Amino acid sequence: MAWKSGKPYAQDLRDRVFMAADEAIPVGQIAERLSVSISYVSKVLSRRRLTGERAARPQRCHVPRKLARYHTVIQEQVKARPDATLKELRTWLLETHEVSASIKLIWKTLAQLRLTLKKDPARGGSEPIGRCPGSNGMA
Repeated sequence: MAWKSGKPYAQDLRDRVFMAADEAIPVGQIAERLSVSISYVSKVLSRRRLTGERAARPQRCHVPRKLARYHTVIQEQVKARPDATLKELRTWLLETHEVSASIKLIWKTLAQLRLTLKKDPARGGSEPIGRCPGSNGMA
């Protein structure tokens, strides 16, 4: 089993640390035997000694997404104004809900909601830039 960043080690590994410590094996040898850091072994044993806890605690420091509370109103606004730009949506959020959000945050939020929105306002006219109307490029 491979360990992933942000995930606690398995309870089985913790139990093996406790069993080895109960056999009076030094922390460094436990760490080497189980292929974990000395710091991990020390922290696990310290927590058991101080609090009696043997299991991993829940992960902390999960910051909720800034616009999560506004997903419903953002969806409604995009449905009501599908031609609005990201800048216009940003202004609407600030004026209506007093929430400041970057263009990138709004873009990511729309992607999470599987919504699309225009990035730039319409340029006006269907003629290619740099050509005179009516010319076909032939002399």
